Amino acid sequence: MMFKLFIVVGSFLACCAALDPPVKPSKGEVWPKPQQQETSENYFVILSRTFSFKGPDDIGCPDFLNDAFTRYWTIIATSSSLEQRGQLPEVERQPQEKFWEADDNFVGYLDSLNVELIGQCANEAVLPDLGDNENYTLTISSEGSTLSAATIWGVLRGLETFSQLVYVEGESFVVNATIITDFPKFPHRGILLDTARHFLPVYIILQNLDAMAYNKFNVLHWHLTDDQSFPYKSRTYPELSEKGAYHPVSKVYERSDVSKIIEYARVRGIRVIPEFDTPGHTSSWGVSHPELLTPCYSDDQPNGQLGALDPTKNSTYAFLTNLFKEVVDVFPDSYIHIGGDTVDFSCWKSNPDVNAFMSDNDISSYEQLDAYFFQNMLSLLDTLNSKYIVESEAFLNGVTLPNNTPVLVRKVGGLDALAALTKAGKSGIYSGCWYLDAIATGGDWEKFYNCELLDFDGTDEQKKLVLGGETLMWGEFVNEYNIMPRVWPRASAVAEKLWSAQEVNDIEATKSRLEEHTCRMIHRGIAAQPPNGPGVCL
Repeated sequence: MMFKLFIVVGSFLACCAALDPPVKPSKGEVWPKPQQQETSENYFVILSRTFSFKGPDDIGCPDFLNDAFTRYWTIIATSSSLEQRGQLPEVERQPQEKFWEADDNFVGYLDSLNVELIGQCANEAVLPDLGDNENYTLTISSEGSTLSAATIWGVLRGLETFSQLVYVEGESFVVNATIITDFPKFPHRGILLDTARHFLPVYIILQNLDAMAYNKFNVLHWHLTDDQSFPYKSRTYPELSEKGAYHPVSKVYERSDVSKIIEYARVRGIRVIPEFDTPGHTSSWGVSHPELLTPCYSDDQPNGQLGALDPTKNSTYAFLTNLFKEVVDVFPDSYIHIGGDTVDFSCWKSNPDVNAFMSDNDISSYEQLDAYFFQNMLSLLDTLNSKYIVESEAFLNGVTLPNNTPVLVRKVGGLDALAALTKAGKSGIYSGCWYLDAIATGGDWEKFYNCELLDFDGTDEQKKLVLGGETLMWGEFVNEYNIMPRVWPRASAVAEKLWSAQEVNDIEATKSRLEEHTCRMIHRGIAAQPPNGPGVCL
């Protein structure tokens, strides 16, 4: 009886599964989708032994560009599905059938891609920054094949696109005749990685940077510290990581680690913005410096608990000035993120010294005290000639911000906050609908793809103040063993929303392109999970 029931159930499942066929991946489609693209059925064959990138002769960063050429040819030549199937391009195999010779759509061999850098590349140490021009044009045609951009960052984006246009047919590399004019929808396209809840080894961060480049992200928001650990090894205050990290040697980021990550990101056109969350989320600071935190009281007596940073002491700001002076020196980006989200006011409320300070300084609410702290933080960063990013709570609590200060809205459903801050003339970055730690069964990339960060009630001028967005990978339930498939390709959905045109929003039309892009990332060494259910990467 049980055996027969098993047969019936098994047959039922097999029947239903057959109704949901695998999504067939596209061939040579670009992710994120370019702004404008014309593609022909005519195609070129690329011969490994003859192809080359040809760059301009006189630029300020020849090594930077040549390294990018080497990196992208290596990506094309070694991460294709030929290698995955145990096959190799024609230069290594003898002989092969030249299927294209009898095909009317074959228009020739692509021997080179000419790369034109119209603007200047100042020097080999050139740094990406907010608002960089990432536009490029790419033409693959019988009249000539050219990648043209005004900046080195546009060249990098165009090289990524070219590498994705190349696909495998038979045993050869093929690229269709194509004309692309492309540029990002938003200048700030980021991923937050949290290395405080679980320490992430350097190699995992580097893998994520590779994947970010494959998806045209340009900001790594590095959430370095939190209540749980302080893994940044400060030279000014080494005791912070000696006592606050999970392990003082194996679970810290040395100065050399940080420099390696920054450089790896830089040559891929990715900025690294560090976040040292304040005044809350600082329990790990208090392991070595309890005097920085606010003592909590119960029944008018200290209860042994410590809360957020104590905003009433000059010594707190002196410590922060010394620490952030180092941070500004170590991290070359123009911006530092200083946190500000979800500050627990309970210890401030219970502490008689804090309340006396508020009374003496005419501070009537703990939101105003939070604003007082941030006003001091902004002043000290101004003295260090550093720009800063703050959370929307700081803006909503009344902190006086320069209009060019980006405000990050993380609050789920926080489009109202985005509308309010842009109405006040502030620049906004949105993350409210892109929490990668919020997982669901099936292809849940679709919920990220359906989020439109300009879908708020505001004028065109307000929407011009939206700089872009970030997708957030909070680290409570991810470590080096599962973070890559948790992030990819789900973050790819966000990448397309931040790069491609507003009208690119058809889920069904997107599935096959994302299927191909996921296989592409897998072939490039990224442990990406299946986006659409059953299928295979060949």
